[in-house]
Amino acid sequence: MAINKKHDEFHAVDLGTGWEVPSGYPPGIEQKILSGALDETRRRGSRTRLLRFAPGVFTTEPFVHEYWEEVYLVSGDLTVGNDTAGKGGVSFKPNTYACRPPGAPHGPFKSEKGCMLIEIHYYDPV
Repeated sequence: MAINKKHDEFHAVDLGTGWEVPSGYPPGIEQKILSGALDETRRRGSRTRLLRFAPGVFTTEPFVHEYWEEVYLVSGDLTVGNDTAGKGGVSFKPNTYACRPPGAPHGPFKSEKGCMLIEIHYYDPV
């Protein structure tokens, strides 16, 4: 099975445009797709994206999905495991990493001062 990403040499990434709120996320959390795409219905594909949280934004429920996810915290702060009011959890600083298999519950998440993550999502080859 081929990976659905094109050859793309080093180039400047415009952080001022191309951001959108992912489906199911609250306003203040935005993604910018860098490469590829996921087809969650057919369980195929891969993508690399930037995900950013505005200061004070939080989610209220754990996430569960059927693809692999690798996450690297580039900048800012990210708290994992807050409650529905955004309180509590364990805070992480830049240069931290997570790798989650399909079906693993994770979150909820919040960021006190805002953060930027790079995420790689993919399905196991068939």
